[in-house]
Amino acid sequence: MYNDFYGLSTFPFNLTPDARFFFESSVHRKAMSYLIYGLHQAEGFVVISGEVGAGKTTLVENLLSTLESRFVVAKIVTTKLAGDDLLYMVAHGFGIGQENLAKGSLLKRIDDFVVSQHRAGRRALLIVDEAQNLSLPALEELRMLSNITIGKSTALQSFLLGQPQFQAMLSNPELDQLRQRVTVAYHLGPLNETETRSYIEHRLRVANWKGDPALTEDCFLAVYRFTDGVPRRINTLCSRLLLYGFLETLHELSGAVVEKVGIDLQREMAFVKPENRHDSAYVDAAASLPEISQRVAHLERTVDKQKRVIEQLIALVARAFQSQRP
Repeated sequence: MYNDFYGLSTFPFNLTPDARFFFESSVHRKAMSYLIYGLHQAEGFVVISGEVGAGKTTLVENLLSTLESRFVVAKIVTTKLAGDDLLYMVAHGFGIGQENLAKGSLLKRIDDFVVSQHRAGRRALLIVDEAQNLSLPALEELRMLSNITIGKSTALQSFLLGQPQFQAMLSNPELDQLRQRVTVAYHLGPLNETETRSYIEHRLRVANWKGDPALTEDCFLAVYRFTDGVPRRINTLCSRLLLYGFLETLHELSGAVVEKVGIDLQREMAFVKPENRHDSAYVDAAASLPEISQRVAHLERTVDKQKRVIEQLIALVARAFQSQRP
């Protein structure tokens, strides 16, 4: 649709992680350095945290695209998994046959696979996305897998990607042994205002953008205000922006157009934008409204209690006056 209209070779703002569009912002450059360092350490856990849509998966996809064939990589995306379920997912990720194996046999098969890869000169690398969904038993199983060693070398290394709450999970005393094996940890923050513009232009150039549509200065500023520099939010808004431009046959996109598209998008996706902020981020109304309702209910209960206390005080004062009358 809008690709043909604007002469683009591909969709520049797809939500699916794609290493071709990797943008090396200041935070992503630093995170990449941490990843490379952790990879060279060849042991323990590398932890990358960040808000939803911060670019954690794209970051790792970019790293994987540079790896040599001597790496054998398994990528899994977790939901609420028990420890044993995680092991089956790990086996599946590496292409290890399971055939309804009992846990002990499955562990032996994973161990044999990892060791055989190591002896063949290949390294086994496990990528766990959405790690905040893992249960404590599942994280403990991951720690136990890190015990697979050959001599003094660790045979399996794991990258754990998670939302900010994963950092809090790791502070749990029950995960002390796992925490001691974290060789690298980095929190991936959002883009700043200047980098947001560079990010948009970069993705357009990868899609063979020749300046159509033209983007005004206030267009970039408006995108930043609506997204707070979170890459996935930028992709969502800019994709809708190009679609709107195509439908309205626009060859210049301004801040006013972004404002219209952004507000429409917020309404459609049940997002609300705080009125008292200029750098407002998307706020998920589905998540925020229950919390607001709880607070309102709490305030109402508090007010009711205060009213009852005041009424009781008034009654006591009235009785005291009555008792003092001659």
